Amino acid sequence: MTSIDFSGFRFRRLIVFLATVLPALPLSGQEAPYDVFPDAAPPYYRVRYEGSTTPGELQFSVNYTIWIPPEVKQLRGVVVHQHGCGEGSCKSGLTGAYDLHWQALARRHDCALLAPSYEQPQSADCQLWCDPRNGSGAAFQRGLVDLGEKSGHPELGEVPWALWGHSGGGHWAGGMVLLHPERVAAAWLRSGVPLLEPNPERPTIKAHSLPASALAVPMMCNPGTKEGVTVKDGRFARVWPANEVFFRTVRKQGGLIGVAVDPLTAHECGNQRYLAIRWLDTCLARRLPEDPAQPLRSMPDGDAWLAPPTGFKAVAAATFTGDPLEAGWLPGADVARLWMQYVKDTQVADATPPPAPNAVRLDGNRLTWDTVADLESGLAHFIIQRDGRFLARVPEDGKNRFGRPVFQNLQYSDTPTQPLVPLQFTDSQAEPGAEHVYRVIAVNTVGLKSKPSHPSQQVAADR
Repeated sequence: MTSIDFSGFRFRRLIVFLATVLPALPLSGQEAPYDVFPDAAPPYYRVRYEGSTTPGELQFSVNYTIWIPPEVKQLRGVVVHQHGCGEGSCKSGLTGAYDLHWQALARRHDCALLAPSYEQPQSADCQLWCDPRNGSGAAFQRGLVDLGEKSGHPELGEVPWALWGHSGGGHWAGGMVLLHPERVAAAWLRSGVPLLEPNPERPTIKAHSLPASALAVPMMCNPGTKEGVTVKDGRFARVWPANEVFFRTVRKQGGLIGVAVDPLTAHECGNQRYLAIRWLDTCLARRLPEDPAQPLRSMPDGDAWLAPPTGFKAVAAATFTGDPLEAGWLPGADVARLWMQYVKDTQVADATPPPAPNAVRLDGNRLTWDTVADLESGLAHFIIQRDGRFLARVPEDGKNRFGRPVFQNLQYSDTPTQPLVPLQFTDSQAEPGAEHVYRVIAVNTVGLKSKPSHPSQQVAADR
Protein backbone atom coordinates (compact mmCIF):
# COMPACT_ATOMS: atom_id res chain seq x y z
CA MET A 1 0.00 0.00 0.00
CA THR A 2 1.55 3.29 -1.08
CA SER A 3 1.46 6.69 0.55
CA ILE A 4 0.43 9.95 -1.10
CA ASP A 5 1.05 13.60 -0.29
CA PHE A 6 -2.26 15.46 0.00
CA SER A 7 -1.49 19.18 0.56
CA GLY A 8 1.02 18.44 3.28
CA PHE A 9 -0.86 15.56 4.94
CA ARG A 10 0.48 12.06 4.34
CA PHE A 11 -1.87 9.20 4.89
CA ARG A 12 -2.59 5.93 3.18
CA ARG A 13 -5.00 5.56 0.25
CA LEU A 14 -7.32 3.37 2.27
CA ILE A 15 -7.78 6.07 4.91
CA VAL A 16 -8.38 8.69 2.19
CA PHE A 17 -11.07 6.45 0.70
CA LEU A 18 -12.77 5.83 4.05
CA ALA A 19 -12.69 9.50 5.06
CA THR A 20 -14.18 10.51 1.70
CA VAL A 21 -16.75 7.79 1.14
CA LEU A 22 -17.68 7.03 4.76
CA PRO A 23 -17.37 10.39 6.56
CA ALA A 24 -19.29 9.18 9.60
CA LEU A 25 -16.54 6.77 10.54
CA PRO A 26 -13.66 9.00 11.77
CA LEU A 27 -13.23 8.69 15.51
CA SER A 28 -12.99 12.45 15.90
CA GLY A 29 -16.65 12.93 14.96
CA GLN A 30 -15.47 15.39 12.31
CA GLU A 31 -16.91 15.65 8.83
CA ALA A 32 -14.73 14.45 5.95
CA PRO A 33 -11.37 16.16 6.43
CA TYR A 34 -10.37 18.86 4.00
CA ASP A 35 -6.98 19.71 2.66
CA VAL A 36 -7.20 23.46 2.12
CA PHE A 37 -4.80 25.79 3.87
CA PRO A 38 -6.43 29.21 4.31
CA ASP A 39 -4.29 32.08 3.12
CA ALA A 40 -1.69 33.17 5.67
CA ALA A 41 -0.96 36.69 4.42
CA PRO A 42 -0.60 39.36 7.15
CA PRO A 43 -2.13 39.72 9.70
CA TYR A 44 -1.93 35.91 9.51
CA TYR A 45 1.34 34.00 9.62
CA ARG A 46 2.13 30.29 9.46
CA VAL A 47 5.08 27.99 10.10
CA ARG A 48 5.24 24.25 9.48
CA TYR A 49 7.66 21.71 10.92
CA GLU A 50 8.25 18.21 9.62
CA GLY A 51 7.83 15.32 12.02
CA SER A 52 11.00 14.02 13.64
CA THR A 53 12.36 10.49 14.03
CA THR A 54 14.51 11.52 17.00
CA PRO A 55 13.25 10.04 20.30
CA GLY A 56 11.58 12.65 22.48
CA GLU A 57 10.83 15.00 19.59
CA LEU A 58 7.45 15.51 17.93
CA GLN A 59 6.80 12.66 15.51
CA PHE A 60 4.00 14.36 13.57
CA SER A 61 4.38 17.31 11.25
CA VAL A 62 2.59 20.38 12.54
CA ASN A 63 1.33 23.73 11.28
CA TYR A 64 1.04 26.77 13.53
CA THR A 65 -1.14 29.61 12.21
CA ILE A 66 -1.34 32.88 14.10
CA TRP A 67 -3.43 36.02 13.79
CA ILE A 68 -2.03 39.26 15.19
CA PRO A 69 -4.26 42.34 15.63
CA PRO A 70 -2.88 44.81 13.07
CA GLU A 71 -3.15 47.76 15.45
CA VAL A 72 -1.11 46.15 18.25
CA LYS A 73 2.44 47.44 18.59
CA GLN A 74 3.52 45.12 21.42
CA LEU A 75 1.76 41.88 22.26
CA ARG A 76 0.88 41.08 25.87
CA GLY A 77 0.03 37.40 25.38
CA VAL A 78 -1.16 34.69 23.03
CA VAL A 79 -4.51 32.88 23.09
CA VAL A 80 -4.10 29.26 21.97
CA HIS A 81 -7.02 27.32 20.47
CA GLN A 82 -6.00 23.64 20.51
CA HIS A 83 -8.00 21.03 18.58
CA GLY A 84 -8.56 17.43 19.67
CA CYS A 85 -7.43 13.99 18.52
CA GLY A 86 -8.01 12.31 15.18
CA GLU A 87 -7.30 13.30 11.61
CA GLY A 88 -10.47 15.34 11.15
CA SER A 89 -10.08 17.32 14.36
CA CYS A 90 -6.42 17.96 13.57
CA LYS A 91 -7.27 19.40 10.17
CA SER A 92 -10.03 21.50 11.69
CA GLY A 93 -7.26 23.37 13.49
CA LEU A 94 -6.30 24.97 10.18
CA THR A 95 -9.10 27.52 10.61
CA GLY A 96 -8.79 28.18 14.34
CA ALA A 97 -6.85 31.43 13.97
CA TYR A 98 -9.50 32.81 11.58
CA ASP A 99 -12.35 32.65 14.09
CA LEU A 100 -13.73 36.20 14.45
CA HIS A 101 -15.16 35.53 17.92
CA TRP A 102 -11.88 34.22 19.36
CA GLN A 103 -10.08 37.09 17.63
CA ALA A 104 -12.26 39.51 19.61
CA LEU A 105 -10.97 37.98 22.85
CA ALA A 106 -7.37 38.21 21.70
CA ARG A 107 -7.78 41.79 20.47
CA ARG A 108 -9.37 42.87 23.78
CA HIS A 109 -6.11 42.05 25.58
CA ASP A 110 -3.54 42.88 22.88
CA CYS A 111 -2.93 39.18 22.33
CA ALA A 112 -2.30 37.03 19.28
CA LEU A 113 -4.56 34.07 18.43
CA LEU A 114 -2.73 30.85 17.58
CA ALA A 115 -4.13 27.54 16.33
CA PRO A 116 -1.98 24.43 15.84
CA SER A 117 -2.86 21.72 13.32
CA TYR A 118 -1.06 18.41 13.86
CA GLU A 119 -0.81 16.03 10.92
CA GLN A 120 -1.93 12.96 12.84
CA PRO A 121 -3.23 10.02 10.80
CA GLN A 122 -6.54 8.77 12.17
CA SER A 123 -5.13 5.47 13.45
CA ALA A 124 -2.03 6.97 15.10
CA ASP A 125 -1.58 7.38 18.87
CA CYS A 126 -2.86 10.83 19.88
CA GLN A 127 -0.56 10.80 22.91
CA LEU A 128 2.34 11.42 20.55
CA TRP A 129 1.23 15.05 20.38
CA CYS A 130 -1.41 15.66 23.09
CA ASP A 131 1.15 14.88 25.78
CA PRO A 132 3.41 17.94 25.47
CA ARG A 133 6.34 15.94 26.86
CA ASN A 134 6.41 14.02 23.57
CA GLY A 135 7.78 17.01 21.69
CA SER A 136 4.69 19.14 21.06
CA GLY A 137 5.47 21.47 23.95
CA ALA A 138 8.91 22.23 22.57
CA ALA A 139 7.59 22.56 19.01
CA PHE A 140 4.95 25.03 20.23
CA GLN A 141 7.56 27.22 21.87
CA ARG A 142 9.77 27.02 18.78
CA GLY A 143 6.77 28.05 16.70
CA LEU A 144 6.17 31.13 18.81
CA VAL A 145 9.78 32.25 18.36
CA ASP A 146 9.71 31.70 14.60
CA LEU A 147 6.30 33.33 14.19
CA GLY A 148 7.56 36.25 16.24
CA GLU A 149 10.43 36.67 13.78
CA LYS A 150 8.13 36.42 10.73
CA SER A 151 5.58 38.88 12.10
CA GLY A 152 7.97 41.43 13.57
CA HIS A 153 6.79 40.61 17.10
CA PRO A 154 9.78 38.95 18.77
CA GLU A 155 7.99 39.23 22.13
CA LEU A 156 5.85 36.26 21.05
CA GLY A 157 8.51 33.95 22.39
CA GLU A 158 8.22 35.41 25.89
CA VAL A 159 4.60 36.48 26.48
CA PRO A 160 2.10 34.48 28.61
CA TRP A 161 -0.37 31.95 27.21
CA ALA A 162 -4.14 31.60 27.60
CA LEU A 163 -4.94 28.01 26.65
CA TRP A 164 -8.16 26.46 25.35
CA GLY A 165 -8.19 22.78 24.42
CA HIS A 166 -10.76 20.23 23.30
CA SER A 167 -10.47 16.49 24.09
CA GLY A 168 -6.80 15.62 23.50
CA GLY A 169 -6.27 19.38 23.29
CA GLY A 170 -7.56 19.64 26.87
CA HIS A 171 -4.98 17.01 27.85
CA TRP A 172 -2.34 19.13 26.09
CA ALA A 173 -3.47 22.44 27.62
CA GLY A 174 -3.61 20.98 31.14
CA GLY A 175 -0.22 19.38 30.61
CA MET A 176 1.25 22.74 29.64
CA VAL A 177 -0.14 24.23 32.87
CA LEU A 178 1.61 21.51 34.87
CA LEU A 179 4.87 21.89 32.94
CA HIS A 180 4.95 25.70 32.58
CA PRO A 181 2.67 27.26 35.22
CA GLU A 182 4.63 30.50 35.21
CA ARG A 183 3.67 31.07 31.54
CA VAL A 184 -0.05 30.19 31.65
CA ALA A 185 -2.56 32.91 32.48
CA ALA A 186 -5.54 30.52 32.41
CA ALA A 187 -6.64 27.24 30.82
CA TRP A 188 -10.05 25.98 29.68
CA LEU A 189 -10.17 22.18 29.39
CA ARG A 190 -13.09 21.02 27.20
CA SER A 191 -13.68 17.25 27.55
CA GLY A 192 -10.07 16.41 28.28
CA VAL A 193 -7.59 16.62 31.16
CA PRO A 194 -4.11 15.25 31.88
CA LEU A 195 -3.61 12.38 34.29
CA LEU A 196 -2.21 13.11 37.75
CA GLU A 197 -1.90 9.46 38.77
CA PRO A 198 -1.32 6.26 36.78
CA ASN A 199 -4.43 4.66 35.27
CA PRO A 200 -4.23 0.85 35.07
CA GLU A 201 -6.84 0.88 32.29
CA ARG A 202 -4.68 3.20 30.17
CA PRO A 203 -1.07 2.30 31.02
CA THR A 204 0.38 4.02 27.93
CA ILE A 205 -0.68 7.46 29.22
CA LYS A 206 1.99 8.88 31.51
CA ALA A 207 0.91 10.68 34.68
CA HIS A 208 2.00 14.25 35.40
CA SER A 209 3.13 15.68 38.70
CA LEU A 210 1.31 18.66 40.21
CA PRO A 211 3.71 21.48 41.10
CA ALA A 212 2.60 23.94 43.75
CA SER A 213 2.94 26.84 41.31
CA ALA A 214 0.24 25.31 39.06
CA LEU A 215 -2.33 25.83 41.84
CA ALA A 216 -2.32 29.57 41.09
CA VAL A 217 -3.34 29.06 37.44
CA PRO A 218 -7.11 29.40 36.86
CA MET A 219 -8.46 26.25 35.16
CA MET A 220 -11.93 25.14 34.14
CA CYS A 221 -13.00 21.56 33.44
CA ASN A 222 -15.83 21.55 30.88
CA PRO A 223 -17.24 18.07 30.17
CA GLY A 224 -20.53 17.36 28.43
CA THR A 225 -23.21 15.84 30.63
CA LYS A 226 -23.38 12.82 28.29
CA GLU A 227 -19.70 12.11 28.95
CA GLY A 228 -20.30 10.26 32.20
CA VAL A 229 -22.10 12.86 34.32
CA THR A 230 -25.73 11.92 33.65
CA VAL A 231 -25.11 9.36 30.90
CA LYS A 232 -22.91 6.68 32.42
CA ASP A 233 -22.23 4.50 29.40
CA GLY A 234 -21.15 4.96 25.83
CA ARG A 235 -18.05 5.98 24.01
CA PHE A 236 -17.22 9.05 26.13
CA ALA A 237 -18.35 7.83 29.56
CA ARG A 238 -14.77 7.96 30.91
CA VAL A 239 -14.44 11.69 30.37
CA TRP A 240 -16.21 12.80 33.57
CA PRO A 241 -14.44 10.32 35.91
CA ALA A 242 -11.09 11.59 34.59
CA ASN A 243 -12.22 15.20 34.99
CA GLU A 244 -13.47 14.51 38.50
CA VAL A 245 -10.15 13.02 39.61
CA PHE A 246 -8.22 15.93 38.10
CA PHE A 247 -10.55 18.51 39.63
CA ARG A 248 -10.53 16.98 43.13
CA THR A 249 -6.77 16.48 43.16
CA VAL A 250 -6.07 20.09 42.19
CA ARG A 251 -8.83 21.64 44.26
CA LYS A 252 -8.06 19.85 47.53
CA GLN A 253 -4.64 21.51 47.44
CA GLY A 254 -6.21 24.94 46.97
CA GLY A 255 -5.99 25.10 43.18
CA LEU A 256 -8.08 27.68 41.32
CA ILE A 257 -10.13 25.15 39.37
CA GLY A 258 -13.82 24.88 38.58
CA VAL A 259 -16.23 22.62 36.71
CA ALA A 260 -18.84 23.73 34.16
CA VAL A 261 -20.90 20.76 32.95
CA ASP A 262 -22.45 21.33 29.55
CA PRO A 263 -26.07 20.19 30.08
CA LEU A 264 -26.78 19.50 26.39
CA THR A 265 -23.81 17.70 24.88
CA ALA A 266 -21.51 14.75 24.75
CA HIS A 267 -18.06 15.29 23.25
CA GLU A 268 -19.01 18.04 20.78
CA CYS A 269 -18.23 21.59 21.89
CA GLY A 270 -21.78 22.94 21.76
CA ASN A 271 -22.24 26.48 23.12
CA GLN A 272 -19.26 26.40 25.46
CA ARG A 273 -17.51 29.35 23.78
CA TYR A 274 -20.05 31.81 25.22
CA LEU A 275 -18.85 30.99 28.71
CA ALA A 276 -15.25 30.06 27.89
CA ILE A 277 -14.44 33.35 26.16
CA ARG A 278 -15.91 35.45 28.96
CA TRP A 279 -14.20 33.33 31.64
CA LEU A 280 -10.87 33.76 29.84
CA ASP A 281 -11.58 37.47 29.38
CA THR A 282 -11.97 37.85 33.15
CA CYS A 283 -8.83 35.85 33.90
CA LEU A 284 -6.72 37.74 31.36
CA ALA A 285 -7.93 41.11 32.65
CA ARG A 286 -6.78 40.20 36.14
CA ARG A 287 -3.59 38.30 35.39
CA LEU A 288 -1.84 40.01 32.47
CA PRO A 289 0.60 42.66 33.73
CA GLU A 290 0.52 46.14 32.24
CA ASP A 291 4.26 45.83 31.64
CA PRO A 292 4.80 42.65 29.58
CA ALA A 293 8.23 42.27 31.13
CA GLN A 294 6.65 41.63 34.55
CA PRO A 295 5.39 38.21 35.73
CA LEU A 296 1.73 37.23 35.67
CA ARG A 297 -0.36 38.75 38.45
CA SER A 298 -2.15 36.62 41.04
CA MET A 299 -5.93 36.33 40.98
CA PRO A 300 -7.56 38.59 43.62
CA ASP A 301 -8.37 36.69 46.82
CA GLY A 302 -11.67 38.38 47.63
CA ASP A 303 -13.47 37.92 44.30
CA ALA A 304 -13.97 34.15 44.26
CA TRP A 305 -17.33 32.42 44.08
CA LEU A 306 -17.87 28.72 44.76
CA ALA A 307 -20.27 26.09 43.44
CA PRO A 308 -20.75 22.31 43.70
CA PRO A 309 -18.93 20.81 40.70
CA THR A 310 -22.10 19.25 39.25
CA GLY A 311 -24.52 21.70 40.86
CA PHE A 312 -26.41 24.71 39.57
CA LYS A 313 -25.94 27.48 42.16
CA ALA A 314 -22.87 29.52 42.94
CA VAL A 315 -22.36 31.85 45.92
CA ALA A 316 -19.68 34.24 47.07
CA ALA A 317 -16.85 32.35 48.77
CA ALA A 318 -17.40 34.31 51.98
CA THR A 319 -20.95 32.94 52.28
CA PHE A 320 -20.28 29.35 51.23
CA THR A 321 -21.21 26.95 54.03
CA GLY A 322 -19.60 23.71 52.86
CA ASP A 323 -15.99 22.64 52.44
CA PRO A 324 -14.56 25.21 49.99
CA LEU A 325 -11.96 22.71 48.76
CA GLU A 326 -14.71 20.44 47.50
CA ALA A 327 -16.43 23.22 45.56
CA GLY A 328 -15.61 24.53 42.11
CA TRP A 329 -13.84 27.88 41.96
CA LEU A 330 -15.14 30.80 39.86
CA PRO A 331 -13.26 34.08 39.32
CA GLY A 332 -16.00 36.52 40.35
CA ALA A 333 -19.68 37.44 40.57
CA ASP A 334 -20.15 38.24 36.87
CA VAL A 335 -18.71 34.93 35.72
CA ALA A 336 -20.67 33.10 38.43
CA ARG A 337 -23.95 34.47 37.06
CA LEU A 338 -22.98 33.36 33.56
CA TRP A 339 -21.93 29.95 34.89
CA MET A 340 -25.32 29.43 36.57
CA GLN A 341 -27.10 30.04 33.28
CA TYR A 342 -24.66 27.92 31.28
CA VAL A 343 -24.98 24.80 33.44
CA LYS A 344 -28.78 25.13 33.23
CA ASP A 345 -29.29 25.47 29.47
CA THR A 346 -26.10 27.08 27.95
CA GLN A 347 -28.10 30.22 27.08
CA VAL A 348 -25.51 32.65 28.42
CA ALA A 349 -27.03 36.13 28.55
CA ASP A 350 -25.78 39.24 26.81
CA ALA A 351 -27.33 42.72 26.92
CA THR A 352 -24.76 44.56 24.78
CA PRO A 353 -25.00 44.93 20.98
CA PRO A 354 -22.04 44.11 18.73
CA PRO A 355 -19.74 46.77 17.24
CA ALA A 356 -20.84 48.27 13.94
CA PRO A 357 -19.07 46.96 10.81
CA ASN A 358 -16.56 49.32 9.27
CA ALA A 359 -14.68 50.06 6.05
CA VAL A 360 -17.71 49.28 3.88
CA ARG A 361 -16.53 49.32 0.27
CA LEU A 362 -18.37 49.04 -3.04
CA ASP A 363 -16.71 47.64 -6.15
CA GLY A 364 -19.25 47.55 -8.95
CA ASN A 365 -22.14 45.70 -7.30
CA ARG A 366 -19.94 43.78 -4.83
CA LEU A 367 -20.02 45.03 -1.25
CA THR A 368 -17.29 44.17 1.27
CA TRP A 369 -16.69 45.24 4.86
CA ASP A 370 -14.56 44.68 7.93
CA THR A 371 -15.88 43.74 11.35
CA VAL A 372 -14.98 43.04 14.95
CA ALA A 373 -17.07 40.30 16.53
CA ASP A 374 -19.08 40.85 19.69
CA LEU A 375 -16.88 39.43 22.46
CA GLU A 376 -19.87 38.30 24.51
CA SER A 377 -21.94 36.60 21.81
CA GLY A 378 -20.00 36.48 18.56
CA LEU A 379 -21.67 37.03 15.19
CA ALA A 380 -24.78 35.35 13.80
CA HIS A 381 -25.29 37.27 10.55
CA PHE A 382 -25.26 40.67 8.85
CA ILE A 383 -28.10 42.81 7.53
CA ILE A 384 -27.48 44.70 4.29
CA GLN A 385 -29.35 47.97 3.77
CA ARG A 386 -29.64 49.73 0.42
CA ASP A 387 -30.74 53.34 0.48
CA GLY A 388 -31.91 52.92 4.07
CA ARG A 389 -34.07 49.85 3.44
CA PHE A 390 -33.55 46.16 4.13
CA LEU A 391 -31.98 44.38 1.19
CA ALA A 392 -30.52 41.06 2.38
CA ARG A 393 -29.37 38.93 5.28
CA VAL A 394 -25.88 37.37 5.07
CA PRO A 395 -25.96 34.42 5.39
CA GLU A 396 -29.63 33.97 4.60
CA ASP A 397 -29.83 30.94 6.92
CA GLY A 398 -27.14 30.59 9.58
CA LYS A 399 -25.88 27.13 10.38
CA ASN A 400 -24.19 25.30 13.21
CA ARG A 401 -25.29 21.78 14.05
CA PHE A 402 -23.39 21.88 17.33
CA GLY A 403 -24.92 25.01 18.91
CA ARG A 404 -26.17 28.51 18.16
CA PRO A 405 -26.07 29.41 14.46
CA VAL A 406 -23.03 31.58 13.79
CA PHE A 407 -21.81 33.54 10.79
CA GLN A 408 -18.75 31.36 10.21
CA ASN A 409 -20.49 28.07 11.09
CA LEU A 410 -18.58 25.75 13.43
CA GLN A 411 -17.05 22.31 13.37
CA TYR A 412 -16.89 19.66 16.02
CA SER A 413 -13.71 21.17 17.47
CA ASP A 414 -15.09 24.73 17.70
CA THR A 415 -13.39 26.12 14.58
CA PRO A 416 -14.90 27.74 11.44
CA THR A 417 -15.85 25.54 8.51
CA GLN A 418 -14.17 25.71 5.14
CA PRO A 419 -14.28 27.48 2.83
CA LEU A 420 -14.10 30.46 5.15
CA VAL A 421 -17.17 32.67 4.82
CA PRO A 422 -16.18 36.01 3.23
CA LEU A 423 -17.37 39.38 4.46
CA GLN A 424 -19.07 40.30 1.21
CA PHE A 425 -22.39 40.56 -0.62
CA THR A 426 -23.18 40.95 -4.32
CA ASP A 427 -26.27 43.00 -5.14
CA SER A 428 -27.56 41.16 -8.19
CA GLN A 429 -30.73 43.29 -8.21
CA ALA A 430 -28.97 46.64 -8.62
CA GLU A 431 -29.76 48.41 -11.90
CA PRO A 432 -26.72 49.04 -14.12
CA GLY A 433 -25.46 52.57 -13.64
CA ALA A 434 -27.72 53.31 -10.67
CA GLU A 435 -26.14 54.87 -7.60
CA HIS A 436 -27.01 53.41 -4.21
CA VAL A 437 -25.88 53.88 -0.63
CA TYR A 438 -25.25 50.69 1.35
CA ARG A 439 -24.92 50.13 5.07
CA VAL A 440 -24.17 46.95 7.00
CA ILE A 441 -25.52 45.93 10.44
CA ALA A 442 -23.99 43.15 12.55
CA VAL A 443 -26.26 40.82 14.54
CA ASN A 444 -24.88 38.74 17.41
CA THR A 445 -26.02 35.25 18.41
CA VAL A 446 -28.61 36.50 20.91
CA GLY A 447 -30.21 38.68 18.21
CA LEU A 448 -28.88 42.10 19.23
CA LYS A 449 -28.10 44.47 16.35
CA SER A 450 -25.23 46.91 15.96
CA LYS A 451 -25.63 50.46 14.78
CA PRO A 452 -25.52 50.72 10.99
CA SER A 453 -22.09 51.14 9.47
CA HIS A 454 -21.00 54.35 7.81
CA PRO A 455 -22.20 54.57 4.20
CA SER A 456 -20.40 52.53 1.57
CA GLN A 457 -17.46 54.09 -0.25
CA GLN A 458 -16.73 53.36 -3.90
CA VAL A 459 -13.29 51.80 -4.36
CA ALA A 460 -10.79 53.97 -6.16
CA ALA A 461 -10.64 51.79 -9.26
CA ASP A 462 -14.31 52.49 -10.02
CA ARG A 463 -14.33 56.23 -9.43
